[in-house]
Amino acid sequence: MAILHFESDYMEGCTPEILERLTQINLQKNPGYGTDDYCKSAAEKIRAACKCPGAEVFFLEGGTQTNATVIASALKQWQGVVALESGHIAVHEAGAIEATGHKVFTLKGEAGKMNASDLNDFLTTFEKDGNNAHMVEPGLVYISYPTEYGTLYSKEELKSLHNVCTKHKIPLYLDGARLGYGLAAQPNVTLADIAKYCDIFYIGGTKCGALFGEAVVCTKPGLLPHFFTQIKQHGALMAKGWLLGIQFDTLFTDNLYLKICQNAIRKAEYLKTRMLEKGVKFFNDSKTNQQFFIFENSKLKTHSKKVVYSFWEKYDETSSVIRFATSWATTREDVDKLVDLI
Repeated sequence: MAILHFESDYMEGCTPEILERLTQINLQKNPGYGTDDYCKSAAEKIRAACKCPGAEVFFLEGGTQTNATVIASALKQWQGVVALESGHIAVHEAGAIEATGHKVFTLKGEAGKMNASDLNDFLTTFEKDGNNAHMVEPGLVYISYPTEYGTLYSKEELKSLHNVCTKHKIPLYLDGARLGYGLAAQPNVTLADIAKYCDIFYIGGTKCGALFGEAVVCTKPGLLPHFFTQIKQHGALMAKGWLLGIQFDTLFTDNLYLKICQNAIRKAEYLKTRMLEKGVKFFNDSKTNQQFFIFENSKLKTHSKKVVYSFWEKYDETSSVIRFATSWATTREDVDKLVDLI
């Protein structure tokens, strides 16, 4: 039996529509660095989807690269970024943010989500500290949608975080590496809502049907001054920028981005149903393509020979939390094989 792969959502190449368009334009000659017509068209389609005609749109290659470039560009030399203890930039990006010279402040969250009241208390405490001139100043707030635990902010929760950030004059930045899966899982929060309540965010392509690529959306022009130059300084400016443009132009044609992401949600729900039938313990109630389960460590040793998953955290002395991730390309057959193995 072939080894099953459920460790992440970027195991496959790209949706066939992208591959077809890349083949069609392969021998075209396009100008570089995102100045081509495909990048321009993709940016216009993204602005329309966000209902934010004045937004600035930039295309980068990967998530960590995007986070490091955006955060370093948004912050002044004396500032740091506020995230959760479980936030991707605080745990799984190998100190990429700190390597740019900026501190990552961490708050405790609940089910992977930042609480607006906790954020307000943290920012207020800093502002009232008589010695804050000797301290790193919070200059940006980082969240992700979905969160590291597959949970989702409601529209009201996003609005509350936005209100706190507005009150303290700090931009809100949303990591959207899996944004398509979040939007597909919670249709009452739209891309326009994300644009309304976030000052900067990115639309993930790498994990959502593209070969690679993330689209940064800055809803307030000028918030990232000289960003094109800063992308270049961070080694993130792709000479063949049209490769990014054509992918996002395809994803944002005929609502393809959401359509393909819905497959991951359907397969994740099917996985949950089958796991419940087997009596497997759930760690939390994730509505997205990331599903978390509790397994005895002794059983994991056996399963790990036949299925690849992501270890998430220790549950107790004898059990661990692991994650199975579905994707835009996951099939029902894939899920059935996994469950039958369990």
